[in-house]
Amino acid sequence: MNREKLIGALATIVGDEWVHHRPSELVAYSIDGTFQQALPDLVVSPATTEQVAAVVRVAAGVGMPVIPRGAGTSLAGGTIPLGGGLVVNLARMNRILEVDKANGVAVVEAGVVTAELQRAVEREGLFYPPDPASLNQSTIGGNVATNAGGPRCLKYGVTRDYVLGLTVVLADGRILRLGGKLIKNKTGYQLAQLFVGSEGTLGIITEVTLKLLPRPRYRATALAIFPRLDDAARSVNGILAAGILPVTLELMDNLTINVVEDYLQAGLPREAEALLILEQDGNHPEAVRDEVEQMAAICGELGASTVQVATDEADRQRLWQARRAVSPALGRRGRNKLGEDIVVPRSAIPEMVRRVRQIGQEYGFEIPVFGHAGDGNLHPNIIFDLRRPGELARVEQAAAAIFRAALELGGTLTGEHGIGTLKREFLTEALGPDAVEVMGRLKAALDPKGLFNPHKMFPEGDGVEGFLRQLPLLGTAEAPG
Repeated sequence: MNREKLIGALATIVGDEWVHHRPSELVAYSIDGTFQQALPDLVVSPATTEQVAAVVRVAAGVGMPVIPRGAGTSLAGGTIPLGGGLVVNLARMNRILEVDKANGVAVVEAGVVTAELQRAVEREGLFYPPDPASLNQSTIGGNVATNAGGPRCLKYGVTRDYVLGLTVVLADGRILRLGGKLIKNKTGYQLAQLFVGSEGTLGIITEVTLKLLPRPRYRATALAIFPRLDDAARSVNGILAAGILPVTLELMDNLTINVVEDYLQAGLPREAEALLILEQDGNHPEAVRDEVEQMAAICGELGASTVQVATDEADRQRLWQARRAVSPALGRRGRNKLGEDIVVPRSAIPEMVRRVRQIGQEYGFEIPVFGHAGDGNLHPNIIFDLRRPGELARVEQAAAAIFRAALELGGTLTGEHGIGTLKREFLTEALGPDAVEVMGRLKAALDPKGLFNPHKMFPEGDGVEGFLRQLPLLGTAEAPG
């Protein structure tokens, strides 16, 4: 099928205006939240699950790769159409289909923006906890595809903990409806969870049923300044050892503090090695306040030089100001930045921050570190300038050193951003060859032609064709005895 016939076939499904093929249109879908870029061959914007399925059948019929896309906020290259292909833009599928108060669930299409869902359910007295930093732009489908987290995940968990059901379009165009409004469901394999975190390589998520919680009515916040990074880490463990499970334990290292202070001029202590933001929520104001004050006292006992507990909502917003300013401050610091995502055991946080500092010195980059100290999820941000000769190669080397340092400390490659293209070459180091082989078998079973989001997740050369060539044939092992 030539290009014009393919455009016509897609237009028959979604309408002429929703097939994008002009160069000016394609450029908009060639980038995401990274510095990568690659033009798709075509883009289509379906409005229903049935249209997605029909589009996939057309693409499968001509052997065209299919790249699902939400808001394009991926920080791992997850929506870059390397090698071209058909981008399936799910932004039109943005309806909140139901907020079911009786069962405590929401049913939403994949293109619903996370913050819009949160606001909608809060109006009903309910609560959707996952809160990725991109919540005002990122979509629920993308959150599910990457198993997104955020500052609240220490207490409330990540996206997978709220997925009760999915509608997924498979690589042959079949529609799979999994789970539903049931809180407990152990019927058969837990297939819905297979697609959570699969980054569009196994199926296209079009609809999600999410568990909701009662909305906490009260919050209390404190900010602690530490002359020593190790004392901040000890305080995190001290708080948890005291039986307190905070909603948030956010860490900023010395370089992040200075970058933010350059931006805000808010009087942050430039000499401090770390800053912790502590927050608790709940339905009883005295209990919430008491736990925050306990956390503040623990920080003071374990080395904090200053601890401030917010006295009212305005004061609470002031304490959060530094953390919320990190992203714009980093944006002002350099022409480009690569926001990374690693996880280490909590006890290894100080050593990981020191390793990142050494890597920055070795490769000549500022690399501020901040993140979710309660679960060891850190975000080193490499600040660079692509206009400088050889810059990209040095960025890649620095990022590789950060990944390997995390693995050496017993950590892993990602806690919420995903693998995408940026970390695929490290997947085998992180998981081991046997685990990657099992993943390859799953991919080959669900997408035998390797058309869904190719060049993602798996090490280059280990795509589905590679697995089909390399794996031993199923059923050829000798019978025991």
